Amino acid sequence: MPEGHTVHRNANDFNRLFAGEAIIVDSPQGRFTSEAKLVSNRVLVRARAIGKQLFLEFDNDLTLRIHLGIYGKWKLHSAEDWPEVVGEVRARFRSSKAIAELRGPTVCEVIDDREVLAVEKRLGPDPLNPDPRGKERERFAAKVAGSRTSIGQLLMNQEVVSGIGNVYRAELLFRAGINPHTPGNALPREVIENIWHDSVKLLKVGVKTSFMITRDDLFTKRPSKADRNWVYKREGQPCRVCSTNVSIEIMAGRKLYWCAGCQS
Repeated sequence: MPEGHTVHRNANDFNRLFAGEAIIVDSPQGRFTSEAKLVSNRVLVRARAIGKQLFLEFDNDLTLRIHLGIYGKWKLHSAEDWPEVVGEVRARFRSSKAIAELRGPTVCEVIDDREVLAVEKRLGPDPLNPDPRGKERERFAAKVAGSRTSIGQLLMNQEVVSGIGNVYRAELLFRAGINPHTPGNALPREVIENIWHDSVKLLKVGVKTSFMITRDDLFTKRPSKADRNWVYKREGQPCRVCSTNVSIEIMAGRKLYWCAGCQS
C-alpha cells in the first residue's frame, strides 16, 4: 500500500499538470461514470493530500476523494496521447498538459464540503502538511501519550497519524531505538515528539526522491532497494548496527520488522 509520501507526490503532480484547468473526467471501466459527470469539464482548483487520502477540489464545491488502498495506482501520459485503455481504468483525467489513469483504488468518490470535513475529522495529523505552530505535533503526541496501545500499533492507526505505513513504522521505531510493543503512555513526551520530527524528515525525503530511504547517509544517493532501510524486509539478516538477526512477527495482522538488540 502506498504510504503518505507517494500520495503527496500524486497531489504535486495534479497541481502541476491539472490545476487551474477545466479537465475532462471519464470512467472507461464504467464504475465511476455517474460521479465523473459531476466534475468533468469543471476547473480543478487544487489537489491536496492528508496521509493516504488524495482530495481533488473542483470549482463547483465538489471534491473527488481517492484512497489507493493496496491495489490502486496512477499512470501518467502526455496530453497528445489518448491511450487505448488496457486493464480496468476506474477514472481518467485529461488536461492540456497530461492524462492520468487511475486503476484499482479502494475509494474513488465525489463528496461535498460537509463530507470532506467528516473525513478530515477522523484522520490523524499528517507530518507532511504545514504545522507552523506545532499544533499537529501536539495532537499526535497527545494521542500517543493517552493510549495504552503499543506504539507499533499506534503508528499504523491513521486516526493517530496519517500517512505512515509498514515501512515507515518499522524504520521510525528502529531509528528511535524503541521496542514496538511499548505502550504509548509509557513513552516520555520528548521521545514521542522526536518520532514526529523524524517522520517529518523521512517523509520529506520520500517526497523528494520517490523512495522510502531511511538511512541518513543515503539520503542524497539512489541506493538499491536492499540498501535503503535498516530493518524493513530484512528478517533473519544481521542488524546493520548490532548484528542481532532482525526479527519478524505479526502485529495486528501486519508484518512487523524490528531488532531486539537495538530496540530492547
